[in-house]
Amino acid sequence: MTDMSDLVQKHDVIVEDLEYGKVGDTPLLARFYRPRGVTGFTSVVDVHGGAWVATDRLQNAAIDQVIAAAGTAVLALDFRLAPASPYPASVADINLGIRWLKANIARWGGDASRVGGLGTSSGGHQLWLNVLRPRDPRYTAHKLAGADHVDASLGFVVVCWPISDPVARYRMARATGNERLVKNHDAFFLNEATMAEANPQAILESGEAGSLPPALLIQGTADANVTPDMADRFVAAYAKAGGRITLRKFEGEPHTFISLNPTKPASVEALSLITEFIRKQTR
Repeated sequence: MTDMSDLVQKHDVIVEDLEYGKVGDTPLLARFYRPRGVTGFTSVVDVHGGAWVATDRLQNAAIDQVIAAAGTAVLALDFRLAPASPYPASVADINLGIRWLKANIARWGGDASRVGGLGTSSGGHQLWLNVLRPRDPRYTAHKLAGADHVDASLGFVVVCWPISDPVARYRMARATGNERLVKNHDAFFLNEATMAEANPQAILESGEAGSLPPALLIQGTADANVTPDMADRFVAAYAKAGGRITLRKFEGEPHTFISLNPTKPASVEALSLITEFIRKQTR
């Protein structure tokens, strides 16, 4: 069984906050984790969850720290949240964050050709939209000075408990009386028609998506925040569309199980899978 000894830090990690853009006069901040004394490293953009309305760049700190200690830099983004900023505002902020990292990572010694993404829960949904539509004009609304040639395409993707079918999740929340989730869907999407348009599952099934990067999907089987078949259906659609994707289920684990307890055996195993997946994509 995997234990904490498998995740002994190989590198010291430098952590700093920086600004990757602005919306009006409001800065868009990120926490940047990078391995000390390493050059030519791979990088990952981290998109946090919070049902589109809550949390920030620190939510996945336990995951980000492990990834960085294994030799991969992580840029954990803040972005605008609903209800103040409904769809597609946050997706555009994330698109900018991806492009900013690709355009700037060489300043710290990173390899701009080796950039991937990490998304959790609603962050997985927003990351999927940028993976499937990296050049959508709504998502590329923020200009990046001196980097018009850089797009938001990614070399690989890790998603943990993603909301890959927001329509199915919305209907489940309504059917089970989960008013918190219903309210959050309404705050971000405003209506079900927008949910259907911004639906990664439907985008894949429609044939709209282009080139698909290798992906790893982590899912607990006791996750009450997704429909029981959501991960299976998405993986099937991704593979049918030509993508290479690995699904790893963790028996009895709930939503956000790594963040809830990063030292429990299932979390340690999942973190080991994530770091090994990243390593294999970039060797």
